[in-house]
Amino acid sequence: MKRLALLILLSGMITLAAPKASEAGICTGEFVNPISDICWDCIFPISIGSTRIFADRPDPPNPGNILCNCPMPYPPYVRVGITIGFWEPARLVDVTKRPYCFVNLGGLELDAGIGTGQTKTKSRGGQTHNASWHVHWYVYPVYAILEMFADSICMTGSSFDIAYITELDPMWLDDELTFLLNPEAILFGNPAAQAACAADCVAATANLPIDALFWCGGCQGSMYPLSGNVSAHVGSIQSSLMATERMAYKLGREFVLLGTSGVEALCQKVPRPVLKKTEWRTQMTNPVAMTSGRLACNPLGSSSVLYETGKELPLVGEDFGYLIWRKRNCCAL
Repeated sequence: MKRLALLILLSGMITLAAPKASEAGICTGEFVNPISDICWDCIFPISIGSTRIFADRPDPPNPGNILCNCPMPYPPYVRVGITIGFWEPARLVDVTKRPYCFVNLGGLELDAGIGTGQTKTKSRGGQTHNASWHVHWYVYPVYAILEMFADSICMTGSSFDIAYITELDPMWLDDELTFLLNPEAILFGNPAAQAACAADCVAATANLPIDALFWCGGCQGSMYPLSGNVSAHVGSIQSSLMATERMAYKLGREFVLLGTSGVEALCQKVPRPVLKKTEWRTQMTNPVAMTSGRLACNPLGSSSVLYETGKELPLVGEDFGYLIWRKRNCCAL
């Protein structure tokens, strides 16, 4: 009996000491170099009115008028300018299964307590079906950091900051709580609505996603629920992109992320509780920075199959970092 009790005690100690399956791996990443890790071709097309310059990448429609005006609170009460459009690297995103693993900050990991916010990936019959991700959302105004266009009113004047970490959000990994944020999801949980997402996948891969199909994440899956639980997990790059898209949608729904394109955004940013997908692009920064080529930055929902080979590295590259590009239309002086 003493030997049996000792074996049970040792077994319990080993179980407690062993790392959990969801905690396997290490936190790795590289600091994003604002010069060498940016796809500078992604700034194009640039537009003046509806005329595009270097239009070799997909671009949503621009305001047609060359001249524009914006109200001012002081004389002369109206500012007249020229309508311009461009793409701006504005946000940085970590997508990780390890809580408090800051991939784009060189793989910095904070110890916030045992098992806090743990995520996991589930498999059936050798095939992975769903995964859970944490997302860290950074304000990353590259033009301001490099002091480019410093005198333009169209540029973001803020500094680098960590704006949102989902480990502190009780709704992010709880689909039932998330329903409070997206109650309309019940309308799109049917085969007909989900079948329409195939068209969004094709459109996003060929050119631009379809904004009218706002419940679709293109080739990545369904936008709903607005949480880090991706039930249509096929590959880690695909599902991490899905988590990124949902995060952008969620922040827009919470009025944290504002719209910057279209006629309505010429003078100031506008609330967008429904994500305008054509306004955003993603560029991978970790584990492999994609800095050139047609597939370096991609519209939301476009297929990752075309570029994901060699971008997920065992042990040292299983978490991801993305640079978020946004379309800006502005009435410039």
